[in-house]
Amino acid sequence: MSTALPYLDPTLSSVERVADLLGRMTREEKVGQMMQLCAEHDVEHQITRQFVGSILHTSPQRMVEAHALVARTRLQIPLLVGEDCIHGHSFFKGATIYPTQLGMAATWDAELVERVARATAVEVSATGNHWTFSPVLCIARDLRWGRVSETFGEDPFLIGELASAMVRGYQGDGLGDSTAILATAKHFAGYSETQGGRDASEADISRRKLRSWFLPPFERVAREGCRTFMLGYQSMDGVPVTINDWLLNDVLRGEWGYTGTLITDWDNVGRMVWEQKIQPDHTHAAAAAVRAGNDMVMTTPQFFDGALDALDKGMITEADLDPAVTRILALKFELGLFEDPRLPDEARQAEIIGSAPHAELNLEVARRSVVLLENDGTLPLAGGFVADAEGRAGTADGGAPVARRVAVVGPNADDADTQHGDWSGNSGQASWMPEGHPREMTQTVLDGFRDHVPAGWTVTHARGADILTVGTDPEGEFFPDGQPRPQVVVPTEPDEAMIAEAVAAAQDADYVVAVVGDRIELVGEGRSTATLDLVGGQVALLDALAATGTPMVVVVIASKPLILPPSARDAAAVVWAANPGMRGGRAIAEVLLGLVEPSGRLPISFAEHVGQLPVFYNQLPGQHGTRYADLTQRVPYAFGEGLSYTTVEYADLEVLTPEVTPADPAANLVRARVTVRNTGDRPVRETVQVYVRDVVSSVTWAEKELKTYRQVDVAPGGSVVVEIELPVTDCTLVDAAGRRVVEPGAFELLVGPSSRDEVLLSAGFTVV
Repeated sequence: MSTALPYLDPTLSSVERVADLLGRMTREEKVGQMMQLCAEHDVEHQITRQFVGSILHTSPQRMVEAHALVARTRLQIPLLVGEDCIHGHSFFKGATIYPTQLGMAATWDAELVERVARATAVEVSATGNHWTFSPVLCIARDLRWGRVSETFGEDPFLIGELASAMVRGYQGDGLGDSTAILATAKHFAGYSETQGGRDASEADISRRKLRSWFLPPFERVAREGCRTFMLGYQSMDGVPVTINDWLLNDVLRGEWGYTGTLITDWDNVGRMVWEQKIQPDHTHAAAAAVRAGNDMVMTTPQFFDGALDALDKGMITEADLDPAVTRILALKFELGLFEDPRLPDEARQAEIIGSAPHAELNLEVARRSVVLLENDGTLPLAGGFVADAEGRAGTADGGAPVARRVAVVGPNADDADTQHGDWSGNSGQASWMPEGHPREMTQTVLDGFRDHVPAGWTVTHARGADILTVGTDPEGEFFPDGQPRPQVVVPTEPDEAMIAEAVAAAQDADYVVAVVGDRIELVGEGRSTATLDLVGGQVALLDALAATGTPMVVVVIASKPLILPPSARDAAAVVWAANPGMRGGRAIAEVLLGLVEPSGRLPISFAEHVGQLPVFYNQLPGQHGTRYADLTQRVPYAFGEGLSYTTVEYADLEVLTPEVTPADPAANLVRARVTVRNTGDRPVRETVQVYVRDVVSSVTWAEKELKTYRQVDVAPGGSVVVEIELPVTDCTLVDAAGRRVVEPGAFELLVGPSSRDEVLLSAGFTVV
């Protein structure tokens, strides 16, 4: 092919190159560019017959084959290769798997999350992938939903902070950087507002409610340059998001001026035919998707013939395809794929995939993600230690610590896959990784204790209980579109022999560390749960361990907040770690041993009972009383909570600007300060949380909302004066007409260590 063709001339602008290439394309090639198909199937047909613009779920072997096929096509338009690199390069053997988004959210540290995304992009880009379907900006309000672990929790502000950081990390200094990958904000929008926690159900949500809480994180990342948006599976007011003109065109493209690329989720276009039943066939579905402004259609292979048929019948015109194809080609030119298709680079892979710096970062974020929920003083074990040169525990003066015996028990004590969580090697989405990630890369809780207890300590292990088995769904092994149905979970009955073995280990120990939670079969798309209880033999195990009298530390490794039985709630200590990744077991052991101070804070609230749902902190006022007839509404663990190994006091909250004016640049900041004192004998990293309450509003509004936060390190016995600055323009609500406004009147600034009213200091200010 002659390089004289304008679209192959790198000296021309992207606009000129796109226009030239678009003019050379047949309608078949245009339709193909709008398609992203799964590369686990017939890539030769996809590329040479359907001219696909993008592929996903591409094994290393398929990647080589796909690029070789592109070189044989008429126009040789390079592929965009996408993958669900959700918390690390999920489906590449040996890649670094970090804590899930929910685990990262427990750090409350945007800079750390940005570093994780940057390191992930470096690994992903070396493998020939250009596009990650991350971050998730869904708000987790129903804990039964199967995808809670993919979210940053329940608060729109925290979600916006962390998602923006992740977008910056993925996209780096610009798409011209060879280590930059496309970020995807998903699932736009309201997808997580399910009915009964059931995945992808109709979202019964008003436009005002969308504007109030669900849209702000998306608007933030749209304005900050997230290059692609993925559309949710669900419908609202009977209209699937895929063809929701108000959401896609009035709001996203219109009000926000978004010029990025839209991609449907898996077979959204086909689902309008076989699942939602609002289109009679794929011809009508394809036409509707094009008219709505979709750019890339994920895994609906029937879109090719459907769109061509729609063109033949005059339902759409070739000009209707051009905006979408233009945006897709523009991305490819901006990434520089016509000059360098960014093929897999084995030398770079050997250098950076699972590299030591990335492993250290993984350990850092895992340590910061561990949340201490209960502690009667048992932790840190034996008073805590310092680490020696090899990372093992030892006394501060170098002497030998008193020998102790620790029994590490429970079904998740030595389970690498549960630590990884969903969207990782062995979670079922990648057929080319049947063994998952290399076991030696992962340190479980058992590994962590064996590797890091002081010399002379003894670590024993007993599984104690199983969680579940699985069976085939009676509706069939596959959905109508050919996707496999999740298997049905069957809880495992308690095993007396296994419990007896664990009890014997506990009776022979000074401490028992019981590691419980859920499993991958209870997590993900199509895997919502009707219960939040510990499944299988776990409750029986905890009850039996509690009866031994040995001080018990309960560690919950799970994809979501679970309901803990009294035997766990009454334990000496409770620790929560949301699928903490490859280094999570070491991080947990270090926290329990006192080698690392616990600093994680909950990004999501726990429920006392599944019937309490929803339990998110920023609910609307208005009901008879504050409890059920048979149960209080108080949650056991609230948004923002987390203990340290010291005690912290807040004092002297002072608002320095008692009156603020939104329109006055000189007087539109709420400024305040508060003193944080460490009254204990260990250092602390404290997350100072700032909430706002609108005292009287024109519409019902959340009783309080997180507006900013600061993390400060305070030495034992020390204090820090924390300065707070909050733009009054952030003190908004959405009025009855759907407008986001700052209303004049009295407000309260609430500052403290969590969202609970009783721990928050309050000071007033007035908006004039």
